[in-house]
Amino acid sequence: MAARHRRRTAAFAVIAALVAIPAATGCDAVNKALDCVQTADAIADSVTDLQQAVENAANDPTQTAESLDAIDKNLDEIGDKTDNTDVNKAVDDLNKAVDNVRTAIENGDETPDISPVTDAAGELTKVCTP
Repeated sequence: MAARHRRRTAAFAVIAALVAIPAATGCDAVNKALDCVQTADAIADSVTDLQQAVENAANDPTQTAESLDAIDKNLDEIGDKTDNTDVNKAVDDLNKAVDNVRTAIENGDETPDISPVTDAAGELTKVCTP
């Protein structure tokens, strides 16, 4: 129960951090903030979907795979839109975390640990703070 709460908290932390980003202190800060807003919006929704899918895996195991596919798609789109090195690294870390969850599922884990995904989303929060 506590792990589930931490996962949700991490996903919401991404959104909260973006709301707190100051308007603009220069072009780099504005570009970084825009990159992060795009990233966080897609990731927060996808991480929430993944959390729900893992929790409901017994009812519909295909939901987890669909959620992972959605995260992959969002990350691909985001990676194509940004030229910010820090954001790209955070996207790469999220991709690795998603791949690890996918591998765990393929190896028969019906309730994989998705905390690396939420941790990677939390790392994104750090790079989004100007």
